[in-house]
Amino acid sequence: MTAQQKLQTSNSNGKYICVGLDTDLAKIPAHLKSLNNPVLEFNKKIIEATKKHTAAYKINLAFYESEGITGLQNLEKTLSLIPGDVLTIADGKRGDIANTTSKYAESIFKYFRFDSATINPLMGKDSLLPFLEFHDKLNFILALTSNPGSEDFQKLKLKDGSFLFQRVIKNVSDWNDNSNCGIVFGATNLTELKNNLSLIGNLPLLIPGVGAQGGSIEDIADILLSDNKNTFLINVSRGIIYKSRGVDFDEQADLEIKSLNKLVMNKKL
Repeated sequence: MTAQQKLQTSNSNGKYICVGLDTDLAKIPAHLKSLNNPVLEFNKKIIEATKKHTAAYKINLAFYESEGITGLQNLEKTLSLIPGDVLTIADGKRGDIANTTSKYAESIFKYFRFDSATINPLMGKDSLLPFLEFHDKLNFILALTSNPGSEDFQKLKLKDGSFLFQRVIKNVSDWNDNSNCGIVFGATNLTELKNNLSLIGNLPLLIPGVGAQGGSIEDIADILLSDNKNTFLINVSRGIIYKSRGVDFDEQADLEIKSLNKLVMNKKL
């Protein structure tokens, strides 16, 4: 299955929640820390508990790269645990000159075999082309994020009166000849989301910023589904994987993702 097919299938089956596997050894349940590989065991339990209900798994590469060779091995082993019909997202926000970006794309799509990636458009189209050349993959391009610093550049007003994030969305639409582009749009920007749905059009959305960052799943779902926009992922990391720090952490993760999917589906009825 292509990345596009995986996303469409999940959304068609009422799965909109993306589980962020931002696994931090300091935060996993204490009873796992005596094991030989606590991070991998934690990921395994989370995946087993949520795989029937998740639309995707987003793996923040920094949490694995920061652990050197061991972390990269855990990344590879974690990916092997994810069912083949579930979308995988490499969250690294890559972006550089083309010959460097081509190596990032090869690493993510050829070596680790992720289905999709987050990429940064600041250096322009040529810096993204190596990713866009993988037609069966999805590329979620940063447009507007939830962090306070998004005000520094993303909401700068241009000469034509539009904002920089709007120019990004427009350009991404123009670059989407192979239907393998989407955008990252932070969950705390509700007004901007509502006001730019026509500009976003059919681009798939990856929406971080729910939970700890203040975004609301109900509000996001209401805005999107009331406009008949059905191709999106709402990422939840800490709110699912650290729902419990006890021995029942996997059971609680299972209950939480079911509950979050239900919140979305209630807006669809």
